[in-house]
Amino acid sequence: MTSPVQGTLLSKINSPNDLRKLQPEELPVLCQEVRQFILEVISKNPGHLGASLGAVEITTAIHYAFNTPEDKLVWDVGHQAYAHKILTGRKDVFHTNRTYKGISGFPRRSESEYDAFGTGHSSTSISAALGMAIASALAGNKNRQHIAVIGDGAMTGGMAMEALNNAAVSKANLLVILNDNGIAIDKNESGLSNALTEITTSQTYNKLRDKIWVLMGGKTRYGANSRAIVKQISGALKSTLLRRSNLFEAFGFRYFGPVDGHDVVRLVHLFEDMKRIPGPKLLHVVTTKGKGFEKAEKDQTTYHAPGQFDKDTGEIKDVPCKNLPPKYQTVFGRTIIELAEKNEKIVGVTPAMPTGCSLNMMMVKMPSRAFDVGIAEQHAVTFSAGMAAQGFVPFCNIYSTFMQRAYDQLIHDVALQNLHVVFCLDRGGIVGEDGATHHGVFDLAYLRPVPNLTIASPLNEEELRNMMYTAQLEGMGPWAIRYPRGRGVMPEWKTPFTALQPGKGQKLRDGKSLAFISIGHIGNVVTDACKTLSEQGIEAAVYDMRFLKPLDEDILKEAFSKFDKIITIEDGTILGGLGSAVMEYASDNGFHKTTIHRLGIPDKFIEQGTPEELYHECGIDAEGIVNVAKNILYSKQG
Repeated sequence: MTSPVQGTLLSKINSPNDLRKLQPEELPVLCQEVRQFILEVISKNPGHLGASLGAVEITTAIHYAFNTPEDKLVWDVGHQAYAHKILTGRKDVFHTNRTYKGISGFPRRSESEYDAFGTGHSSTSISAALGMAIASALAGNKNRQHIAVIGDGAMTGGMAMEALNNAAVSKANLLVILNDNGIAIDKNESGLSNALTEITTSQTYNKLRDKIWVLMGGKTRYGANSRAIVKQISGALKSTLLRRSNLFEAFGFRYFGPVDGHDVVRLVHLFEDMKRIPGPKLLHVVTTKGKGFEKAEKDQTTYHAPGQFDKDTGEIKDVPCKNLPPKYQTVFGRTIIELAEKNEKIVGVTPAMPTGCSLNMMMVKMPSRAFDVGIAEQHAVTFSAGMAAQGFVPFCNIYSTFMQRAYDQLIHDVALQNLHVVFCLDRGGIVGEDGATHHGVFDLAYLRPVPNLTIASPLNEEELRNMMYTAQLEGMGPWAIRYPRGRGVMPEWKTPFTALQPGKGQKLRDGKSLAFISIGHIGNVVTDACKTLSEQGIEAAVYDMRFLKPLDEDILKEAFSKFDKIITIEDGTILGGLGSAVMEYASDNGFHKTTIHRLGIPDKFIEQGTPEELYHECGIDAEGIVNVAKNILYSKQG
């Protein structure tokens, strides 16, 4: 267990009430202690480092100036909320962050009264905080403050823009704090990012603005008349010096900034003043991702979530990879380049995840044919559809959990028009420590009802390559290829391309006692379980479906004709996926006497932990599979 050093300011802080007992001049020291505590814990127990280091002063100033939890604070995504957790009573359990049965890596309402809204996906904070502000007004609570902290990456999400548009006409008591560090996970490339950069880098504008603040008493307090004068002059400066109107003021927000996001004392004074300003307002705060840790400041993408590292040197503790199979993400990144070299119509698209999904490889090799569209999944899908309508073959790589955000676009803009878009759904299944907001367990179920869509899931790296190769062939229409996070099973994975027949599975193992029907990478776990069963005299057949849609009815007919006990297994939700499809087939084809047992993710949200811990909890690790098979056989025999 890691605790703050006794006698430090942080050791005395167990709630924001304790924080508010400090003098403002003590806050910079506290911020350094919080930053060091984050480094100490996260170096041993990996988490989202860079964003949280950059938001320490913002967090401290908010809880010092506002009356949380009465005042409502909503964090966008939550990558930057570690200081928030530490200052709101979770300091002593912070070492359990993102671990099995520990605290969540993201804000959760059930975890703390200070977590006003659960987050994990981006661009939701302004909508949630606005809803709270309107609810407070309806309830007659006119004094409650409502704060949304959102990064410049999340601000590119369409939902954030929708919320800004609505908030402006609502006159709600809402403060949006734009934490502008110029990067999400990878560097931001967008029109909004360029506009924010223009504001923050205009020396003339910033110098004049700061002089005006000083003249009007900006270092202490400024009355209503001063604020009005500053607003008028500042607005003129923005329009004249930047040659454009301010985006946020165009929405109807009162815009303040940019200000130094690491000057905690000044932030406190600003927040105190902004509490007195009615209506929607936005404070533009400039920070450095990874602030205070040199390695994280210089390599912000790597240190977004670096794994274990040396807190003194920053050296990342690499896992030995000799003779290990590659990650599925690496296979995708290298394979799409191979295919694109042969097919000039192939392009790559991702919504702000080029490094995570390995499309960054194509962006280096073929920069004109690979596109990071920002945190905008809906746009990514329809953007891909537009290119497909012009004869190109987009490989649209989206994490499974984020594809949920673009479901209407997948149906309406791609599948309905039968456009040739290849969706590569990364992080399918249990992803581990990021928890319920990030597990990709719903994809098989939500994709299966969509007409025209081929749904595939590879058993290994070779099959991922062959599915990508097959999907780009002419006349294939829309595809979804779903694969997990992490390593496969084939160190020698780069085999010649072979076209697969959509809707055709394969038998991995013959048997006599019962049959397993699986899809995707989890089939490797099934074959491992069968080796254990074989040692105990139980010979089980294993069928790998490869495709959820179209379903291989020939292979199902063989399985149901030979076995009266069948177990389906998938690393997706048990409702609506492979197991449901197999039961529908059995019902439609008169196999009423066959015992079918479904294994998968149960009908509940699975929290954080290592993948091994979570698969065990769900009963779909090798041990769980063996136990279910034995129970089915022995209960029937008894």
